[in-house]
Amino acid sequence: MGQLTKTQVLIMATTAGVAVANVYYSQPILHAMATQFQISVEKAGNISVLSQIGYGIGLFLLTPIGDMIDRKKLIGYLQAGLIFSLLLTAFSPNIWVLYAGSFFIGVFAVVAQVILPMAASLVSENRGKIVGQIFTGILVGILIARVFSGSITSWLGWQYVYIISSVMVFVTAILMQRDFPSTTEKFTGTYVGLLKSTILQLGRFSLLRKTALTGMLAFGTLSAFWVTLTLYLSGAPFHYSASTIGLFGLLAAAGALIAPVFGKLADKGSHTRSLIFSTSLTLLSILVLKLFPGTIPAIWITVILLDIGIQATQVTNIAVIYTLDQKANSRINTVYMTSYFIGGALGSFIAIQFYQLGGWSLAAGFMVALAIVTIINVVTTKPAPNHLKTQN
Repeated sequence: MGQLTKTQVLIMATTAGVAVANVYYSQPILHAMATQFQISVEKAGNISVLSQIGYGIGLFLLTPIGDMIDRKKLIGYLQAGLIFSLLLTAFSPNIWVLYAGSFFIGVFAVVAQVILPMAASLVSENRGKIVGQIFTGILVGILIARVFSGSITSWLGWQYVYIISSVMVFVTAILMQRDFPSTTEKFTGTYVGLLKSTILQLGRFSLLRKTALTGMLAFGTLSAFWVTLTLYLSGAPFHYSASTIGLFGLLAAAGALIAPVFGKLADKGSHTRSLIFSTSLTLLSILVLKLFPGTIPAIWITVILLDIGIQATQVTNIAVIYTLDQKANSRINTVYMTSYFIGGALGSFIAIQFYQLGGWSLAAGFMVALAIVTIINVVTTKPAPNHLKTQN
């Protein structure tokens, strides 16, 4: 292990952001796709769902391989698959091919989740800071994705979103293959054994279990907020359009900018203090909405504070889990990120049920409960070890 240059960190952050953005491109342009293939917007919605499903499958089945083979090669394979999937989507002759392309875009977009453990394995100092910077690239990719696809579709047509993205993936693939060292494989068992070992990481580390739960609760809170905010702002008394609601997401950029600061705190051994602050900020952001319901300034404040709190929590968590076992970084990352996305799905689903039962107030109460449970989980978590474990 050594150090990564600023240029290398920038390349990794950009590559990760460009990759993960592909999962979100379809969301604001579903109407254009529906018009092209003469289907309902509801059926077009399957495009986004399939990308999410593909991402979940790729996360569990592909990202652990980073512990078995050279991560640099794995990234190259995934990017090649992503380019093919993007072009398949852009030139789809019918809706079924488009569905397939969207699914495989999700599968291969998990390259972002191979880059994070790769970065952690290549540095010996400031790991939290560097991981935080790369995670910021992922956040920026997600935030910009919807604006990018909407704009390109307006100017050129939805197909060009995927054509342009395939070019960006190609360029980042060249940079990744040129500027980074290869790594020797670490896991010597079979692929099935690798998947079993991925699940077993939960049993190995109590800190991973607690951190995964923190991530699950935090992302569940964020997902619950955004899914119910859309319902809230589209109804009385606001009646905002989808494009106007989407502008609220730009405020979330504040979280992406401040996230690396919390990675630095984790490097200094103060991850518990960082998590207590970030989870408390999350709770405060939801309480603002409870105290000042129906006011746009309160929503602005909540969007900014909530995003800072959640993203700071995730950056700190990721920095912490990479101190557990260098040889199992990809498998550990898979466990954490799988828990993360399960939390998001459950948070969204439950929040919608509460919203239908009692409106915004009940849904916000659910978010407050999630934030409180998150804080309790953090303060009852034992400190991270100050040494690296090396068992396989």
